[in-house]
Amino acid sequence: MPGLPELLLLRHGETEWNRAGRFQGASDSPLTDQGRAQAGALTDVLRDLGVAPDRHLALTSPQGRARDTARIALGPLGLEAAEDPRLVEIGMGDWTGLSRREIDPRWPGPKEEPILAFYARCPGGESLATVAVRVGATLAGLAAPTVIVAHGITLRVLCALALGRDLGEAEHLAVPQGSVARIAGGQIALFTSGR
Repeated sequence: MPGLPELLLLRHGETEWNRAGRFQGASDSPLTDQGRAQAGALTDVLRDLGVAPDRHLALTSPQGRARDTARIALGPLGLEAAEDPRLVEIGMGDWTGLSRREIDPRWPGPKEEPILAFYARCPGGESLATVAVRVGATLAGLAAPTVIVAHGITLRVLCALALGRDLGEAEHLAVPQGSVARIAGGQIALFTSGR
């Protein structure tokens, strides 16, 4: 999307369901100790990138795992993230709370299936196009450098839109837990803590 301000993207820290291999989607589970440590380590990364309340805004998904990550990572910088419901994770429909081991026997897919194809065939789930519409509305309203705290698939879609790429390219635009993706000038770069 042309004319976007600098974006600093954070995926929430590890959760109990991440650790157990369960898909959360629009549901939620709390951060683990590791997830809280990941969020805390991002404070230094953001500080090194010049994040400060007089220069940056912050938005977060309203889901607890993202809100908690935002509070832990941004609080020491004096920045508070406003909740934006358009940043929630993709809805997982019938697969919410299930693990891949529980999904595959009931809804078999091709071997080595790409992650976006897996999400696209989720019964009762949200489509990537729907995620793109809501995330695109968030991006269209940005007028200042912004830190965004959200979720794996939501951030992939956001990256594709922000970079002006096809949604299919979101497959290769992961924002790993414990890192910051910076999008500026049509380029993306990942930063992690030295901790």
